[in-house]
Amino acid sequence: MRKPNPMTLSTDSTEIMKFMKDLASEAGAIVASYFQGCFEVQSKDEDPTGIDIVTDADKASEHFIMNQLRRSFPNHDILTEETETEITGSRFLWIVDPLDGTVNFSHSYPHFGVSIGFMEDNIIKAGVVFDPIRQEMFWAYHCGGAFLNGDAISVTQGDNLYRSIVGTGFPYDKAKATVNNIKEFCQVTPKVQGIRRSGSAALDLAWVACGRLDGFWELKLKPWDFMAGMILAQEAGGKVTDRYGGSMELRSPSIVATNTFIHDDLLRILTLDD
Repeated sequence: MRKPNPMTLSTDSTEIMKFMKDLASEAGAIVASYFQGCFEVQSKDEDPTGIDIVTDADKASEHFIMNQLRRSFPNHDILTEETETEITGSRFLWIVDPLDGTVNFSHSYPHFGVSIGFMEDNIIKAGVVFDPIRQEMFWAYHCGGAFLNGDAISVTQGDNLYRSIVGTGFPYDKAKATVNNIKEFCQVTPKVQGIRRSGSAALDLAWVACGRLDGFWELKLKPWDFMAGMILAQEAGGKVTDRYGGSMELRSPSIVATNTFIHDDLLRILTLDD
């Protein structure tokens, strides 16, 4: 990969998007190589149940991405899922999920991706979500639109929640956690045409952006789960808030992303008993 000039990063959207797409594509190739071959599955240290897992592919993808970021942008902060990193207070922050959909991956279920977001001064500026199985590259830049493999994408236009398909997800500790999305799932299910649970929040948000889903919600997310997908949905014309309609921040624990038309109705159902 060509090493970009960090001093031009905040203003040159073409350069940063090329860097991010190349980075996601190469990381996706690493993930795909493990998927087609052999890999180890391990429980994370903090999870004695063995439900929260990490694979060789997660680690290899993250190692590659972090090395590229540190070499190209040594003064930038990096926030990733698998590696504890120090936040120094840089104006620039990279948010990385090297393999979003690890449980899918570990079961040979072909739905997962690489997610990379970029923030400047606490504002999400760019996002890339790459699906290495379908070879689909979703990307967006602040005020620059959203794209899939180079073609502009947009959210759906339907305004009837009952005729909508929405996506959601559940936390790995759903069996014991009080905030587990089960109540919300039961409240939404009779009010929509269908619910899909794909196992990858990043791809769900990308699918809202390109019109495959009318909306998506999830609770107990981390920044690497949603930051890249959030800007995709926004730049495609969608609306993104937390479950109470508040603005999204780096540490927001919930997300609701829709085509805007069904947003208020979905929020109302999600907070019926709150």
